[in-house]
Amino acid sequence: MSKADFLIELGTEELPPKALRSLQDAFADGIIERLTAAGLSFDASERFAAPRRLALTLSNLDLQQPDEQIERRGPAVAVAFDADGKPTKAVEGFARSCGVEVSDLEQVETKKGPWLMYRGTKPGQATKALLPTIVQETLDSLPIPKRMRWGARRDEFVRPVKWLLMLLGEEVVPATFYGVSSANVTRGHRFHAPKEIVINKASDYENTLLNQGFVMASFEKRQQKIAADAKAAAQTKGVVAVINDDLLDEVTALNEWPVALVGSYEERFLDVPAEALMSSMEEHQKYFPTVNAEGAIQPYFVFISNIESKQPEIVIEGNEKVIRPRLADAAFFWETDKKTPLADRVEKLKTVMFQQELGSVYDKVLRIQSIAGHIAEQISASKQNTERAAYLAKADLVTDMVFEFTDLQGIAGRYYALADGEDAAVAQAILEQYKPAGAGDSLPESKEGMAVALADRLDNLSGLFGIGQPPTGTKDPFALRRAALGVLRIIVERELDLDLAELVGFAAGQHKALAKQDQVVNEVVQYALDRFSAWYADAGFRAEIFQSVRALNLTKPLDIDRRVRAVAQFSQLEQASALAAANKRVSNILAKAEDDISTEVDSALFAESAETELFAALENVSQVVTESVQAANYTAALTELASLRDVVDRFFDDVMVNADDPKVRQNRLALLAKLRNLFMQVADISVL
Repeated sequence: MSKADFLIELGTEELPPKALRSLQDAFADGIIERLTAAGLSFDASERFAAPRRLALTLSNLDLQQPDEQIERRGPAVAVAFDADGKPTKAVEGFARSCGVEVSDLEQVETKKGPWLMYRGTKPGQATKALLPTIVQETLDSLPIPKRMRWGARRDEFVRPVKWLLMLLGEEVVPATFYGVSSANVTRGHRFHAPKEIVINKASDYENTLLNQGFVMASFEKRQQKIAADAKAAAQTKGVVAVINDDLLDEVTALNEWPVALVGSYEERFLDVPAEALMSSMEEHQKYFPTVNAEGAIQPYFVFISNIESKQPEIVIEGNEKVIRPRLADAAFFWETDKKTPLADRVEKLKTVMFQQELGSVYDKVLRIQSIAGHIAEQISASKQNTERAAYLAKADLVTDMVFEFTDLQGIAGRYYALADGEDAAVAQAILEQYKPAGAGDSLPESKEGMAVALADRLDNLSGLFGIGQPPTGTKDPFALRRAALGVLRIIVERELDLDLAELVGFAAGQHKALAKQDQVVNEVVQYALDRFSAWYADAGFRAEIFQSVRALNLTKPLDIDRRVRAVAQFSQLEQASALAAANKRVSNILAKAEDDISTEVDSALFAESAETELFAALENVSQVVTESVQAANYTAALTELASLRDVVDRFFDDVMVNADDPKVRQNRLALLAKLRNLFMQVADISVL
């Protein structure tokens, strides 16, 4: 089959930098998926994205779809012809729909008798003819939250489209998108090469743009160069560039011809908290801050210019002029904020609304203070420091620094607390209250920080569920999913022996009035356990492993986690499936039993040796299992229970549970209840 390389490039005004990588991938994946669905194959692909372009190359793309063999079953022979053997309207209509005569249909034998069949070949279409539709469908499906119009046209896209390059082999693929017709030309850098550049074939695309157009089209290669050049530029000043992954993505999306340069600022600004300086550089200017070998911030920054200037010192000077007022603002906020202690700012929180039905942030602070103190007593944290940290936790929200740099919540509070002479543990807990900020984020290190972080999240969960505002669908304005997962992570990963139901109940009790006071504990606990379920699924645990533990209605996350991990180990044992099946059988038998089941087993009523053996085995493992469970060594308990497999199997092979004699039947049910209760000390393995 004939093949040729394919190239498409869509040229636009500057694309949104934070969305460029996802647009690149959606553009390439969409075209590839549609070509594959059309039966067209290729050898390799390469995707490109720069501020003003999305592009894709495919090597050795089929020039023609393969022919498709078609089989369509028509009517049965019995209804296809009348008594005189003439075709009925049913078969004539079928033949017409297939584009053939009735005489061209084949007769095939089936289990239901002879039927008519059409067999034919549908010729494949030329790839060149398919491509315009494939590309348009891809563009229409790109993840663009807000599209825009331009000029007098009604077309909508993420940014105005300026040019379209489409080549199959060395031929232009005729197409028009957004009022722009395809050609074999691209455009170079806005300033270094503001001209049209001819591309003769797909394989020339990247190098031609690089050599003639001053454009590095590959997002990945451009990103690698930026990271390497930023590090090298910082080294010329004896410092290390701090390269944040998200910022690196954004800077890569802002530049076609990246050139790394180093600027500096006055050392007096180093008196300002490092996080404020970094935030100012990263968030507002897209600069990379620098540190020394010990990690202390240094008075240099690396920035990426989109121009290779003949006078780089002028470019550096311009960027230094831009950053200086930003840093001066941060220094002013820092000095001004320090004049008012955090404790004096707490009253101002009365003017900041948390949620209409749950009151102000000040009201929330008092609740957090109470909840955190309650938790501190249970985890051996300093109650005094914990309650002080909780009282001051939100005070930085009314500082100028946090108003300007919102990502410094908690960070600024820690610095101001230290400047006010607060205990270091108080300052640390203020910082740690927002941890973990998301999946993969670090957890609070101090116990006071754990208590405040838990209290904050429990207040949100109990309050919002209590007024009937849980998350719905994709709407979660108070980030309750993240809050629930944060609570679980802190308790489990920091090995805190806390009861979630008790904590939620206490937190709910701090609110003045909750419409759903009676249901809030159960709803929040079940919601959190649902997050637990997703957590284990992400970790690769089978769903039924967690469900076997959840069936016990436990509410201590750490205990649940230990049981789940023990059941996961148990499920790998050779005996697991047989014992799970036996437990399922026992569960069903006990559920159907009409009589009250005794907890006492009378060995004098045994009629079969299998009963005696099972009873002896249960007595033998009972103490070890109970002691292991009490010590939370659930793996040891289940390992001991695994030894019961043979005697349990023998019991079901040799013993009729529902004996005619009611005493014997009751005794056998009691024996099975004893077996099940032993397993239920760890988990309901019948779920497995």
